[in-house]
Amino acid sequence: MTAGGFGATARSLGKIAWLNGGAVVRLLDVLDRDGEEARVVGGAVRNALIDMPVHEIDVATTAVPEEVVRRVKAAGFKAVPTGIEHGTVTVVIDGHPLEVTTLRRDVETYGRHAKVAFGRDWPADAERRDFTINALSVTRDGTVYDYTGGLDDLAARRVRFIGDPGKRIAEDYLRILRFFRFHATYGPGGAPDADGLAACIAGRDGLAQLSRERLRMETMKLLVGPHALPTLIVMSDAGLSMRILGGVNYLGAFENMAKVEAAVGFHPDPVRRLGALAVTVPEDAERLFVRLRLTKHELARLASMAEGWRRISPAVGEAGGRALIYRLGPEAFTDHALLGWARSSETAHDKDWHGLATLAQRWNAPAFPLKAADFIKRGIAKGPALGDAMRAAESAWIAQGFPAETEALARIADTAAIGSAL
Repeated sequence: MTAGGFGATARSLGKIAWLNGGAVVRLLDVLDRDGEEARVVGGAVRNALIDMPVHEIDVATTAVPEEVVRRVKAAGFKAVPTGIEHGTVTVVIDGHPLEVTTLRRDVETYGRHAKVAFGRDWPADAERRDFTINALSVTRDGTVYDYTGGLDDLAARRVRFIGDPGKRIAEDYLRILRFFRFHATYGPGGAPDADGLAACIAGRDGLAQLSRERLRMETMKLLVGPHALPTLIVMSDAGLSMRILGGVNYLGAFENMAKVEAAVGFHPDPVRRLGALAVTVPEDAERLFVRLRLTKHELARLASMAEGWRRISPAVGEAGGRALIYRLGPEAFTDHALLGWARSSETAHDKDWHGLATLAQRWNAPAFPLKAADFIKRGIAKGPALGDAMRAAESAWIAQGFPAETEALARIADTAAIGSAL
């Protein structure tokens, strides 16, 4: 056990907001007393130690689930038995959900699922987790407990399995993807832990057992990691990317996409990065939709990128770019522009591509101002002719630069009406 360590760990964690007030402290006040102990565990501790954002806070306790429910209800909090058979209760305090899990040890494991026994042994609970950096826990006073070497690994930015990597992977084959995802997020950008990598390669057949939803979740998180590119290179060299994505990886385009996103100040987008990595034709989008069970919106974005990235370049000019934004919408236009840029011969410093890629952030497409009534009063009857007139007018309005003046719109409507009548 290591308490403190990693510099001024106890003091630094003691100063963070969620250990000094709010829902977490109120929950610990209820659970960490009267013969029971409770600590914050896992990712919140890990991220707080390295000054990364904390999105979820999980609590572990020696109290059995029924006692957790009794105590939190007595305190006026809401208890939701989200996984009570495995010791997990979600406690809602002022609208903030906090997951509370009773200390446990695995009696029997079979893939993702395990038969567990509740206990009071903090080291045993830590040792059943996946990686050392995820097995840290912290008490209310900011003291960090480390039973697996996680503090040293966190200091070295090393992702390492707890115990035998092969055994950890056999318990849940998703840990192969999690190993690479955590390396892409928390690693130094170089080679991953050698023992962990070897175990991932040896256990690669187990990836076929995983649900597509779980593959999607981990893959999307991996793609936006700070060190996603070197991680993907390792995965590709090891033959793992093909097993997940089912097709060729375009690592150069992926690298360029990360560069152009940074150049224009955009946050990493997992769908756009997936398109850069694995999509060149519409069939690629369909394959990924099936393999990763993507959402329909994600499929639509990838399919649109596959159709449009070759057809866009700064040569379209600003007027052409605005026309595309109107036709495609700002999201699809930006997807096309960034992927076209990433697969072009230009660098991330190219001013023309920069201007095109950011056009949708600088210009909002107006709504087409002419209505069916504008053509009916010009003698166009309802039916195919009316639709033809409106489409012709819309095309003319776009070609003329989206005019808003009444006279310009009237001329466009008159011309379209005359044309449909011929």
